[in-house]
Amino acid sequence: MEDWAEIRRLHRAEGVPIREIARRLGVARNTVRAALAAQRPPRYERVGRGSLVDAVEGEIRGLLKEFPRMPATVIAERIGWGHSITILKDRVRVIRPEYVGIDPADRIVHHPGAVAQCDLWFPETRIPVGHGQVVVLPVLAMTLTYSRFISAVMLPSRQAGDLLAGMWQLISAWGAVSKTLVWDLESAIGKGRRVSAPAAAFAGVLATRIRLLPPRDPESKGVVERTNGFLETSFLPGRVFTSPTDFNQQLAGWLPRANDRLVRSTGARPNQAVAVDLAAMTPLPPLAPMVGLSTRVRLSRDYYVRVDTNDYSVDPRVIGRLVDVTATLNTVRVRCGGVLVAEHPRCWAHRVVLTDPTHVTLAKALRQAFTTNRLGREHATRHHDDGTTVMLRALPDYDTLFGVDFNPTPPVTPVTGHGPMVTQ
Repeated sequence: MEDWAEIRRLHRAEGVPIREIARRLGVARNTVRAALAAQRPPRYERVGRGSLVDAVEGEIRGLLKEFPRMPATVIAERIGWGHSITILKDRVRVIRPEYVGIDPADRIVHHPGAVAQCDLWFPETRIPVGHGQVVVLPVLAMTLTYSRFISAVMLPSRQAGDLLAGMWQLISAWGAVSKTLVWDLESAIGKGRRVSAPAAAFAGVLATRIRLLPPRDPESKGVVERTNGFLETSFLPGRVFTSPTDFNQQLAGWLPRANDRLVRSTGARPNQAVAVDLAAMTPLPPLAPMVGLSTRVRLSRDYYVRVDTNDYSVDPRVIGRLVDVTATLNTVRVRCGGVLVAEHPRCWAHRVVLTDPTHVTLAKALRQAFTTNRLGREHATRHHDDGTTVMLRALPDYDTLFGVDFNPTPPVTPVTGHGPMVTQ
């Protein structure tokens, strides 16, 4: 490379003859002539030696023509490939676009206040949730696409009520909502192109819309996908969590530093650019949307209601009546006719029975009162309106009075011959 540059300088800038250049640099004159004729620096190019895949490329193309998305491992099995799978995969990767086609993704322009991308991140770290259980819990991540401002919170489940409760917690912290909330195909939010009823009601109250992305289209929400990777690599390593509350506290303490980073693609810091986002977003309504888990059941005799696989005790004085059960991310409340009859901290473990000792005491007192009343009714003396005692007679007395015999004695018929009398 250096000789090529020097030869061209000497000949074109200083007018040194080819013979003199060859003498000075110690190279052949033909080498000098070749360097002067070349318009680009010399580059070593290795001559291709071919590949073992060349012999079976026709079979590969035949399979891809009929089944464009057939995996390379299946192709190897069909053609009886007995060599390295790597070189076969490399060739399939080159050939496949000719049969599958090319689906380019346009560059998305993000405008202030227009879109917030939402997704669930599942950290590998198992979180202790009490009762001897450790589980993997989802984390709802929401990113404003213009400013790249990140918000996130851990949730107890992927049910619609919990997802909407998490969204409302993050959106209410912003103080405004974007024009569009973008979601992947999360079944609790919607399937296909149809948004679920709870999610549609949530969007209607906030005067926004939820857009569901088509399958296999991660580029459409690449901003929040990068957020998930950022959380995985920058927040999670080296941390130990004692509970979901501890996780959310550590996450809340880390997010201000994360939002102070300089984003290369925008050239700005999210905590500074978010002001432009918020100014273009829709203000929140005066009334909060209905979020969380809710159901109405008739309280059974065992005075427990079930919420997300867990059973919570209720005041037994409302047994047999309809009760309304609501569960936020942190609390389970039960009301009967608008009156609070039970309140428990929400348990994030599974298949746990949570009992309020007060309810047990009330149930015991109700059982004792019920037993006393029943025994009293059984031994009570009944009276007519005039005070005369009601006589209690045995039922056979009424049978005799009316000449009814429900157990008649069979007749005895004498039998002639030897032997005693027998009954037929």
